[in-house]
Amino acid sequence: MSKYEQYKKDVVKYGQMMLTKGFTVGTGGNVSILVDGEDVLAITPSNREYMELTPADICIVDFDMNIIEGQFNPSRETGLHIAVYKNRPDANAVIHSHPIYSSIFAVIGKPVPPIFDEVTISIGNSTDVIPYALSGSDELVDHVKTKLSNRCNCYVLQNHGALSLGTTIAKAFRNLELMEKSSQIYYHALATGEQPSVLPQDMSDILFQLLKAEQDIEAERKKNKTP
Repeated sequence: MSKYEQYKKDVVKYGQMMLTKGFTVGTGGNVSILVDGEDVLAITPSNREYMELTPADICIVDFDMNIIEGQFNPSRETGLHIAVYKNRPDANAVIHSHPIYSSIFAVIGKPVPPIFDEVTISIGNSTDVIPYALSGSDELVDHVKTKLSNRCNCYVLQNHGALSLGTTIAKAFRNLELMEKSSQIYYHALATGEQPSVLPQDMSDILFQLLKAEQDIEAERKKNKTP
């Protein structure tokens, strides 16, 4: 059995959850998990149906894009996932998805502000817009890199979809759910014609600081981990 077996199983599980919960259609999107203590990730293969995936189908790839295990080509967005792991030391999982309401804000190019405390403490004080570039391109990777320093856990990819990350795959998926919840409610609030209220700035800042403290703890754990 592969030493990466559990990572593969988790990628299959959350890839299928992404589909069944309506956060993508067809073979769209991709899911990855960073292997603890290694510059290696488990990631969904390219153009494979989620409900047909097995752990044996999941690709194990190093940061130089070398395939360690897997019978299929890894997602064409693998470089994007690697960029996240290199630039966000707190991140251990990345999900690229196509949820409806988050994608609306991706199309109009507007971020969703902090409107709920339980969301802000998990994903940060904004879902910033990452400028458009072709899927799988180096340009898109560069655009993603410019936004990661804001320390938020969710982003919208202009004219594309959404990106969520977390210290675990479970948290990355929950962050996706929270982003979509906020996007849906903010969309409907705007549709009333009234000006939606947002969290007070001081409260938003406090909640975001709590999130960053959690991120710092995980980044420090990884830094001090014995190889």
